[in-house]
Amino acid sequence: MTLGRGRATALYYQHSADVVRLAYLLTGDRYLAEDLAQDAFVRSFGRFQDLRKPEAFAAYLRHTVVNLSKDHFRKLHRERAHLRRERKADAEDDGQLSRVDARDELLHALQALPPRQRAAVVLRHCEGLSEHETAEVLDTSVGAVNSLVSRGLATLRGQMRGEDRE
Repeated sequence: MTLGRGRATALYYQHSADVVRLAYLLTGDRYLAEDLAQDAFVRSFGRFQDLRKPEAFAAYLRHTVVNLSKDHFRKLHRERAHLRRERKADAEDDGQLSRVDARDELLHALQALPPRQRAAVVLRHCEGLSEHETAEVLDTSVGAVNSLVSRGLATLRGQMRGEDRE
């Protein structure tokens, strides 16, 4: 049985309000409901000749609207998940950049230290040398190393917090 133009029009007028209402109740969006209803009619009219019982058209149409609604929300869910992953990746990239910025800021602050303080801080905290080893490298006393490191770290902390900046 083929669906003639007059029959299609009659079915559309007979069922359109119900289908749009169903789609609206499923989606909560009037414009989306109208789109889903329209798509359901297009699909249903295309398969009308495959229906075993033409009187089951309304049930088939409702079933199509429900499936289209589910498809819409699945697609929306996938899109949102993709956006969340992208935002997370962007945040991780921002975290990487902020670590790079912090490292650059620290290197800049180290360069601003007097040479002996810078050497003492780098040898103790970057190279991991002991107080005695650092004293040997700098050819100074352990007390002098502790004093240089203490003053150097205090200056670095102040610079990293924004103190003493011009």
